[in-house]
Amino acid sequence: MMQTTDRSGISRRAVLAGTGALVVGFSIAGAALAQDSAPAAQPAPPKLPGSLKDSPFLDSWIRVDADGSITVFTGKVELGQGIRTALIQVAAEELEVEPGEIDLVTADTGRTPDEGFTAGSQSMQNSGTAIRNAAAQVREILIAQAAERLGVAPGELRAEGKAIVAADGTSIGYGELVSAELLHVEAQPQSRLKEPGTFRVMGQSLPRVDIPAKVTGNPAYVHDLRLEGMVHARVVRPPSQGSELTGLDSSAVEAMPGVVAVVRDGNFLAVVAEREFQAVSAMRALAAAAQWQERPNLPDQTRLPEVLQSLEREVGTVAEEGQPAFSGQVYEATFTRPYQMHASIGPSCAVAVMGNDGLTVWSHTQGVYPDQRAIAEMLAMPPEQVRVIHMEGSGCYGHNGADDAAADAAMIARALPGRPVRVQWMREQEHAWEPYGPAMMMKVRATLGEDGRIRDWAYDLWSNVHSTRPGGAASLLAARHRQDAVTPPPARLNISQAGNGDRNSNPLYVFPNKRVLWHFLPDMPLRVSALRALGAYANVFAIESFMDDLALAAEADPVEFRLRHLDDPRARDVVTLAAERFGWDGWQARAGRGRGFAFAKYKNLAAYLALAVEAEVEPETGRVRVVRAVSAIDSGEIVNPDGIRNQTEGGILQAISWTLYEAVTFDDTRITSVDWSSYPILRFRSVPESVEVHIVERPGEAFLGTGEAAQGPVAAAVANAVRDAIGKRIHDLPLSRQRVKQAIGV
Repeated sequence: MMQTTDRSGISRRAVLAGTGALVVGFSIAGAALAQDSAPAAQPAPPKLPGSLKDSPFLDSWIRVDADGSITVFTGKVELGQGIRTALIQVAAEELEVEPGEIDLVTADTGRTPDEGFTAGSQSMQNSGTAIRNAAAQVREILIAQAAERLGVAPGELRAEGKAIVAADGTSIGYGELVSAELLHVEAQPQSRLKEPGTFRVMGQSLPRVDIPAKVTGNPAYVHDLRLEGMVHARVVRPPSQGSELTGLDSSAVEAMPGVVAVVRDGNFLAVVAEREFQAVSAMRALAAAAQWQERPNLPDQTRLPEVLQSLEREVGTVAEEGQPAFSGQVYEATFTRPYQMHASIGPSCAVAVMGNDGLTVWSHTQGVYPDQRAIAEMLAMPPEQVRVIHMEGSGCYGHNGADDAAADAAMIARALPGRPVRVQWMREQEHAWEPYGPAMMMKVRATLGEDGRIRDWAYDLWSNVHSTRPGGAASLLAARHRQDAVTPPPARLNISQAGNGDRNSNPLYVFPNKRVLWHFLPDMPLRVSALRALGAYANVFAIESFMDDLALAAEADPVEFRLRHLDDPRARDVVTLAAERFGWDGWQARAGRGRGFAFAKYKNLAAYLALAVEAEVEPETGRVRVVRAVSAIDSGEIVNPDGIRNQTEGGILQAISWTLYEAVTFDDTRITSVDWSSYPILRFRSVPESVEVHIVERPGEAFLGTGEAAQGPVAAAVANAVRDAIGKRIHDLPLSRQRVKQAIGV
């Protein structure tokens, strides 16, 4: 039996309407008024913590209704990383309520603050910090209100169980304390946060709130959304990028059973039907009827490193210390990474409806507000008439096809006003048209001093920006394919603290002489965007592989060699812990087995992660299997230990898959890796026998994020284990069977 779920939601005006609610914060008009009335000579106010600095009024974050119910708002989205559970824990801790008593509303342009993208492992740093501080300030406001009513000092009261309680047991419920004069309170830079030793909820492994629906078959994903009167659509994609639709007779398709409409705008072509399989059948017939002119405009895949070098337009200096002299014995190596997919197990999906008051889109986008602006630009609509609501999808790991599916649904919904339109991509479309993780090339040079330390270090990378996320219509396929096509603006070199293509290119190690250069590529032959960890995956792979080679040249143990170049005590702690738990010092070498180690501090400002792996190599087949992986991670203050372990384990498995199997393939015209046979991923039989995640406790420290910390260290640790097992270094990803056999000489 098909379930119908109406997720149409309500407007922000309805959310905030009425009396008897404490809403601490968000008001565009209020923010503008406060800005207009500020004295010209006022000094800059102290920075607000986390995302409060962008949405400084607290009613973006916390709502307390007259009946005592509590709603928490976040602009971040659940991507399978368990963020809903962690954010509920943070709010519950500071509000002194049970987690189950909080209703969390995730990203929705009609209800929540604009927190940009859920990316870069920053949800806890930004949204978690904002919600924690907002909740703590709400608690203190409620205590102050109760103190006034009871005629006692605030210090004599405590928050407990959705009430403010006095020493004699007298209590006033949260709902009784709300009043109109409390509806608009600006956040303060400092909050009275609870001390780690008093935590009841934070630090506990609570079950994830998003799991039950997923394992019981209840509606959980945007794919499950069913609205009254909904129709199904499929898009006919061009056979290759740059193709032009030169001929189409759609009359036979329009006459097919259930077909509602054929929608064409330039090279954008879609069919709409009453039932899903009718749409699939019509799509296939429409694809057969369409005539395309293709152009062979893709480079020779076997010459990809040379192609990347030829695309260089500018060189930026990421870091420079001292003067690398490179006298004496110089060690150097070149590493490469291919284009790689997000490879979501479920194809992208979205639902849209054009109503009298505007367009509503349900999408697994990582940024509802950027997607809102991009879709509005594409359709020439005011942004306030476009509402984008996040619903979970099948995993995105960066900028995959979710935003494009949302744009497809929006384009088609405009042609069928009043009818909800559901668009789901086909597998071959997902593989051929999602934005890929960019190919990269990295060159490293170094010299060693007589003391066995690195004296000179030079690192050169060839990469683009790694992100073309929605920020304009040009990032959407539908806008690129329509008759009035939108052309992407030229990419610009931008060196920032967090980095993008250059992320983690500047190692945390201490070298007396260092230079890091980014050879910037404004354009790529294939469509690319953000894939989990951005440039950090390839940069850490190159740096940590080379560190092992230098350790070998210095006749030093790889772990000890890293420690002699690390000053950061938290870095040293995770390196030491991972090595100890792996049993590094007691390792017994065996034929066909190797061990590898790697470390990185993600973005040099987020989580610390060190990893040791044991890998088995079959010389006859070239097959590499990671037998076990032992990691240590420092993510700052721990909210949900299970969440940290889940994210780290998932990152380890995904990075193993990238490192051993994954590469986009293409000929001179088309993408050829359009299914799971031509784009293999890690299968269950190749999953390690054991994956350990050891968490370093840092009570009271800032949240550092977790999700992407493992990606780079895993690639290098696996590569180093293979090097240890076969005695040869493989510099090009993935470490495929063919490359392993070639290195061995089989």
